[in-house]
Amino acid sequence: MLRSRLIGTGSYLPARVLTNSELERMVETSDDWIVERTGIRERRIAAPDEATSDLSVAAGQRALEAAGIRATDLDLILVATATPDMLFPATACLVQAQLGATKAFAFDVSAACTGFLYALSVADQYVKSGALRTVLVIGAEVLSRVVDWSDRGTCILFGDGAGAVVVRADAGERGVLSTHLHADGALWDFIHVPGGGSRHPPSDAMLQQRLQFIRMKGSETFKVAVRALEDTALEALKANGFAVTDVDWLIPHQANRRILEAVAARLGLPAERVVMNLARVGNTSAASIPIALDEAVRDGRVTPGSLLVFAAFGAGLTWGSALVRW
Repeated sequence: MLRSRLIGTGSYLPARVLTNSELERMVETSDDWIVERTGIRERRIAAPDEATSDLSVAAGQRALEAAGIRATDLDLILVATATPDMLFPATACLVQAQLGATKAFAFDVSAACTGFLYALSVADQYVKSGALRTVLVIGAEVLSRVVDWSDRGTCILFGDGAGAVVVRADAGERGVLSTHLHADGALWDFIHVPGGGSRHPPSDAMLQQRLQFIRMKGSETFKVAVRALEDTALEALKANGFAVTDVDWLIPHQANRRILEAVAARLGLPAERVVMNLARVGNTSAASIPIALDEAVRDGRVTPGSLLVFAAFGAGLTWGSALVRW
């Protein structure tokens, strides 16, 4: 039986750091309030000339280096993003060209903060079926371009970044054990950007109404997110015959410290077994899980044989999980 083994990770964070103290000068907020409500102390902001494809390429190159393979070895490139360079072509195609992955086909996956797990699931199906051997899966966002910097409820949350994994067919026991995906479009308005598409196309009126920015129902989202993340993490464990006590690391979407602490408590998982980096990078949407994974691999927390649970929740509403044997 073929498995999708993760053989290399990489990540990229823009150089500019935006601290809470800087936000205090931009909107009515405070460092204490932001840390108490979210756990975030700073986030990274892309340079004016950096687009999602640029962040993706940097993370992808590092993942390829870690895997010890060349871009020409890739069969497919998937980019999970809610902030593509443009409506079309797909950001993944721009990444394919910049990497020189001449053999690979490429497309984007749009599932907001759950996007990386959706893309990983797609890669897993291709690999398990035997159709493809090597896939580059990237989660990347430049959310600073769709943040309303006058809205203190959302501008404190989001940051820019990219993370990537190389997935390769392997006949061993290590790799993706299962993926589990969900959606509830009836709750689409919990988190959304109303403008810029076919419903509210670009226009002076759209800009005047500030429809190009993120809108979010924070308290409603919080309640649904905690329950969904707990349920989908347990779903992945049950599907493979494992218990919470078997988990080495929970690597969740980095949405909000209170959400992550609540999920860990409901699972009965010690906080020290949750990979959490949002204090330094904020909520990077589809990029958050692969960035956190890359950090945990490179600093030695994740080691061969580690049992990992990935879990995410995002706009759509979408949510999902994956169980991985490293």
